[in-house]
Amino acid sequence: MARAFQVHPADNVATLLDDALAGPVTVSGAEPPLVITLPHPVAMAHKIAVRPIAEGSAVIKYGVQIGIATRPIQPGEWVHLHNCRSALDERSSTLDVESGAVTDMPYE
Repeated sequence: MARAFQVHPADNVATLLDDALAGPVTVSGAEPPLVITLPHPVAMAHKIAVRPIAEGSAVIKYGVQIGIATRPIQPGEWVHLHNCRSALDERSSTLDVESGAVTDMPYE
């Protein structure tokens, strides 16, 4: 079974320690440890939601806000540029989901 780690008890995301297929993932660091079901495969080192995150709510990792949900996010969903934006960088929601490259201006 794939593994993930929740850094801080206040976090609503955990980081995958393995590439994960759709299905169960064990989340350590959470009290008590959780088993979350992923609806889709997610790559190692990416974030998954450990509880529901409402649209407009803070995405929390390390016990601090790292972003804002741009749509509702369910437990087990991949948390990334397609459903989260930075509270500090207005351009973050224009970045390419796969590469992180800018899409709102030519890149040379």
